[in-house]
Amino acid sequence: MESPAENKRSAALALVVMGLLLIGALVVFTVFDGEADAKDPSDGKPAATAEQGNNTGTTGGDGNTGTQQTGASAAVPPIVTPEELAEAHEAMAAYMAGLGTYKYTDQTGTWAKPLLELTVSDDQMIRQTALPTGKDWATCRAARCTSVGKATVVRDALIADDLARGSGRMVSSVVSLTSVRSENGKQTRTENNAWLVSSRKDGGKWKVSAFDLHGLGNVGASDKSGE
Repeated sequence: MESPAENKRSAALALVVMGLLLIGALVVFTVFDGEADAKDPSDGKPAATAEQGNNTGTTGGDGNTGTQQTGASAAVPPIVTPEELAEAHEAMAAYMAGLGTYKYTDQTGTWAKPLLELTVSDDQMIRQTALPTGKDWATCRAARCTSVGKATVVRDALIADDLARGSGRMVSSVVSLTSVRSENGKQTRTENNAWLVSSRKDGGKWKVSAFDLHGLGNVGASDKSGE
């Protein structure tokens, strides 16, 4: 039979072993529970990274976002810079407002000159940059008329670079023109029209190269305009 002292030693050894096992279990549980928490945030959403936040690439056919496409897209320069677009808009608005601004004493040559400086000055623009003619102009002169135009670029319709025909970069925008006409010092009518105006680089500046005359009526153009 074992002595009481040996029994006490066996019991103490068993307690020590059980304590070590309990401590080991607690350590393992704590480590694995911490890793699980790190992988599964409480809100259930993936953590955003700077790379993901800055990725503007398109999605490929396999559903994966193409970061290489992002780099390629970012390297492609714009057809027209914001500064150039603002210059083109300014020329369009100034030209269209000028078409709608005249008075009965104006002469074609002096009236058209500053407007033609805003255009590419080809035969078409020279022909279209004209005061009213015919019956309308006769009525205007008899009634001592004046017309004041105000133009605003509403939106861009097309921005392109024609490589095939070599005509270069072009901007086409919708321009709203309001012309207020007065006769003998009294306002008689107001006309509102929308135009599709085009411009391109000419001599280092953006200038008007064409515009759609449809709907102009008899404000700032001949009776045959728009035909």
